[in-house]
Amino acid sequence: MSAREEILGRVRSALVGVDVPAVVAPPPSLPRPGADLVGLFAERVADYRAVVVRCSAADLAEHVRAALPAAARVVVPAGLDLEVPGAVPDDDLSAAELDALDGVVTRATVGIAETGTIVLDHGPGQGRRVLTLVPDLHVCIVDAAQVVADVPDAIPLLDVTRPQTWISGPSATSDIELDRVEGVHGPRRLHVIVVG
Repeated sequence: MSAREEILGRVRSALVGVDVPAVVAPPPSLPRPGADLVGLFAERVADYRAVVVRCSAADLAEHVRAALPAAARVVVPAGLDLEVPGAVPDDDLSAAELDALDGVVTRATVGIAETGTIVLDHGPGQGRRVLTLVPDLHVCIVDAAQVVADVPDAIPLLDVTRPQTWISGPSATSDIELDRVEGVHGPRRLHVIVVG
């Protein structure tokens, strides 16, 4: 018997006859009268050192172009439904091919105001998870109508049969001196365009 099996056996023995309370999901947040959820969302996303702009639907294409470096080549997922200069369709590009591109443009499923988190469940316009993990720049489009107050409000809006990516700012970690290092595990730059 390994040490792992021995420890797990002891845990199982200790739990025999113990009533485990059912897990109850927290209720969705109550609507906050007069709350500017989109404004709070933009403020919290910017706190993570992401670039945040708000625009109308008519100005979206212009803001996407402005977010991309000149002559950039960016991967776009199927279903993005937007003209993007320098677009490279995702035809199962390899990680090496994605790494050679300048960025990615996607849409999102939901934005969470309280935490400044963007969630992708990789439906149309969002592509595979790898698209949002390899390129150095992620331009993410969030419709104002997709912004909810808190995490319990977001959960019912996600397709649980698909993988999810929860993004709170550009990829970052801290080194041994506690200095912030960006881009270690994903895009170093996050540009969020809130539409509406």
